[in-house]
Order: sequence, then C-alpha cells, then structure tokens
Amino acid sequence: MDTATLEDMRATLRGPVIGPQDAGYDEARKIYNAMIDKRPAALVLCADAADVMAAVGYVREHGLELAVRGGGHSGPGLCLVDDGVTLDLSPMRWVRVDPKARTAEVGGGSHLGDLDHATQAFGLATPTGIISMTGVGGLTLGGGHGYLTRKYGLTADNLIAADVVLADSSFVTASETEHPDLFWALRGGGGNFGVVTALTYRLHPVGTVGAGVTVWPVDATREVLAWYREFLPKAPEDVYGFFAVLVVPPAPPFPEELHGKKVCGVVWCFTGDLDALDDTLSVVNDAGRPAFHFATPMPYDALQSMFDDLIPAGYQWYWRGDFFDSIPDPALDVHLEYGRSIPTPLSLMHLYPIDGAVHRVGPDDTAWSYRDALWSGVFAGVDPDPANAEKIRQWCVGYQEALHPYSMGGSYVNFMGAGEGRERVRATYRDHYDRLAKIKRTYDPDNLFHANQNIEPAPE
Repeated sequence: MDTATLEDMRATLRGPVIGPQDAGYDEARKIYNAMIDKRPAALVLCADAADVMAAVGYVREHGLELAVRGGGHSGPGLCLVDDGVTLDLSPMRWVRVDPKARTAEVGGGSHLGDLDHATQAFGLATPTGIISMTGVGGLTLGGGHGYLTRKYGLTADNLIAADVVLADSSFVTASETEHPDLFWALRGGGGNFGVVTALTYRLHPVGTVGAGVTVWPVDATREVLAWYREFLPKAPEDVYGFFAVLVVPPAPPFPEELHGKKVCGVVWCFTGDLDALDDTLSVVNDAGRPAFHFATPMPYDALQSMFDDLIPAGYQWYWRGDFFDSIPDPALDVHLEYGRSIPTPLSLMHLYPIDGAVHRVGPDDTAWSYRDALWSGVFAGVDPDPANAEKIRQWCVGYQEALHPYSMGGSYVNFMGAGEGRERVRATYRDHYDRLAKIKRTYDPDNLFHANQNIEPAPE
C-alpha cells in the first residue's frame, strides 16, 4: 500500500491511519501474543462506527485483506493481517450502564476490565472471561465463559443486541427482533459476519464474592481430578471452580516454599452467602490434604483481574482447546503426565466448567454448539523468551492431542490455535455449521471477513 493510498484513507476517517513508515507503527501492531509478528499495510484506529463503515467500504472497493482487532487478545493473531488493513477498535472503549434496566452497552474496543469496572459500581456484572485485558467483542462472539457461567450462562447468552457493520459497509442492529438470523449467528459464530461496534448485555446482581485457590502436589493430579469430576457438576451453581495444572507463581498468597513447584489445583469463585464460604469449600479435603488452601471475600472485579500481572501482554503464547463431557480414567493419566512435564513456569492447563445455566439454553437457540459439554479445556504454553516458543508449542500440542480421543471433537472457538483446519472448524460448530454458512452467504457472500476461524459462505 503506497503513501497515496494511505493518505486517501486518512481523508475519509476521523481516527488515525498508521502505516509502516509512521512513528508508532511497531507499537500499534503489537498484540497480547508476542509470538505473532504480522506487518499490516495499515492500521486504522476507528473512532466510531462511521469510521468502521468508511474503512470497510474502502477495503472492499480496493480488494484489500482485512482483519478486525478488538482487544488484541487473539491467540493465533487473527486480529492482524500481513500487507492488509487491520481495523483497530481500541479507541471505542466505553461502557454505559443502565442500573434500573440492568443492562450495559459496551463499545467494540472495550476490555473485560472496562465492563467490570463500570458495572461493579452498581453491584452488577455479566459473565465474561477471567483475564481483564481480553476484548469484550471477540470473547462474546466466540461464546464467552468464566466465573459466573454456571449461574448465569455464557457471555453470549446475556447478549441483548449488537451493532454491526456488514461487508457492504451498511450498519445494522441485530437482536431477537431485528435481523434475528444474524443475532443467532453472532452468539458463538465468531467474527465471520461483520464488525461489531457495540454490544448490549443483560446484567445480574454480583457484589463481593468468595475467591479462593486450592493446590495439591502435581503427583496427586490423578486423585484430585477424579474427585473434582464428581464434585463440581453436582455442586450448587453458586460454586464455580476450574481445575488447573500449573507452576506456583512467586507471589502472594502462596507460601514461599511452594514457589516454582508444579501443582494441580482448583481456582474458586463462590457467589452464595459468604458466611458459608469456609464450610462450602471444606470439601477440598475429600481430595486429599492440600498443600495450600486459601479463600476470602473479594470484590468481583478484583477476582477478574487477579491473574493479569502473572501473564502480562508481550509474552510468547500458544494454545489449543477441546470440549469434554466426561473425564475418563485414562484421561487422568494424561493430565498427570503433562502436569509433571510443564515446560515453563507460566504454561498451564485449565478445565472450565460449562454446565448449569449453559445447559438451560436450548441446543439450537444460539450458534454455540456444545450445550451438552461439561468442561472447556485450554492447553496454553506461555513464556517471555522467544527461544522457548517451539518448546511450549510442542507441550501444548502434545497435551491436546493426547486428550483429544476423550473429547467431544470440537473446540471453544476462542481457544483454537492457528492452522487447525477447516474440518476442525466444522467440528466446532457441529450441525450448526451449514446454517451458519447460509447466514454467511446472506451477510458476507464474498467472505470479506475471513481473518478468523472461518466459516465459508454456502454456495448458491
């Protein structure tokens, strides 16, 4: 893209357009995952929906490659495109809360922390992920799950409406009553259908929660996970806990003697009566004596950002995912093997429970296709040193592939790695894929929005 083309784009937009020759280009193209080193021809920092409309029209007219960046938290770097145009929504970070209606409208460039900060001022929240730097838009379009999911469902289940710029650069609002087919697709179908410039969510009363973590020696992984697979699905929906294998960080609340040790554990969020917190979590002793147990009342937004400093932006990341409806005994051995062989201090595996309220939504009510899953697993290799990139990738891939025979076949789209292939995308959407492809044909027949886990338009 030459200088004249960049100037032509700048003339149509309020927000800045940054090219490779401009100061700040290298900073502007950084995303959460430093393993990604793509060089867009232009980064368009969209000031508002009008900028998005103009930029999409320009890209389409000139046959350019297009990617959309919300929070920049895409593991495989799908929010950037080499030699094309990245629409960066980061200037659109705003939240408006209606405490009476219990709703929040959120700009397409907002982070989870922005939403949590604004809603917690009124003692409200909606289910999202567990890292506050994650973009709200991308999380929602893939489904979205976290500490409140068992009680209140997926992030997408709490979406009321979305403002969308389509491939023809037109602007629509999608909801149950307007463009309901598009609204259905947006709730789990990823970024295939347009640029989401604003989202409106249903909120729930959430104040101080019980936050906790329990860890056992990694050699106890088999016994602890066998206990967890029985306990968690039967627990009240006020009890949320994700299982993990990890290395204990050198930070509070962990005692110094555990720093750097490989462990298995559960991270807790309790939304019930806080007077019952200790009694509720005393069940951890049924799995064997923990090496460490900690539980305390905590503001919900503090829990939401608790892991941010441990895994900041700018590290090497590689991740994959799978859905599971059971954890059979042979899988316990796999978790033990890979827990013992964690390659770096920040690499990890999490099993997130996705039952409860998620299962009360009909299997065909949204594009999310795994209402019968019990857990969403993520296998993440993480390290600050690029020299370790291949080591963490191999551990992550090996772990996921060893467990895949015990999985349901598809993955949470937000945990899919780079280049997993079209059949993997099909498996992720199951029998919803064909319906999604038809909706794609309606709203993006030329597949302008293909820098994603792509659903190709159905043939005419």
